[in-house]
Amino acid sequence: MASPFDDVLQANQAFASSYADPQLPGRAARGLAIVTCMDSRIDPLAMVGLRRGDAKILRNAGARVTDDVLRTLVLAVHLLGVERIMIVAHTDCRMAMQTEEKLHAAILASSGLDTRSIEFRIVEDQYAVLTRDVQRVRSSPYLPPEFPVIGCRYDLATGLLDVLVSESDTTRP
Repeated sequence: MASPFDDVLQANQAFASSYADPQLPGRAARGLAIVTCMDSRIDPLAMVGLRRGDAKILRNAGARVTDDVLRTLVLAVHLLGVERIMIVAHTDCRMAMQTEEKLHAAILASSGLDTRSIEFRIVEDQYAVLTRDVQRVRSSPYLPPEFPVIGCRYDLATGLLDVLVSESDTTRP
């Protein structure tokens, strides 16, 4: 019986047949962590001119700084060579195009599942959310004071990043 994973497992076999371990260290060679959306149209390393091993990439719906993202950033800063953090939202993001209620209703309509016990963290205003999420990282007692963090929006149509919350933004604690 065929598995829904046959295509990717077969592709992995082909990949592994010519794979050569690049012997990369687990540290971020360029000292960067990028928090971005799970949207498959985004290639986080390519958008900033980096390669495998250069940065730590954290992805979730809406590029939100959740408790788990913050936990991972603390580890990355203290143990994995991260010296700066970019939080990158993007244009045409589904999480920025509807309300929590509409998203729950869409899931209910498509699957019959009531997901109202889950907070999806809809992004009603990308600038305001980026500002809050940058501030959340900057104010973490587990990260060094004045740690460099910026908030950007990636334009899917042009490939350009727009810095919406700069290092010099006055939202620092």
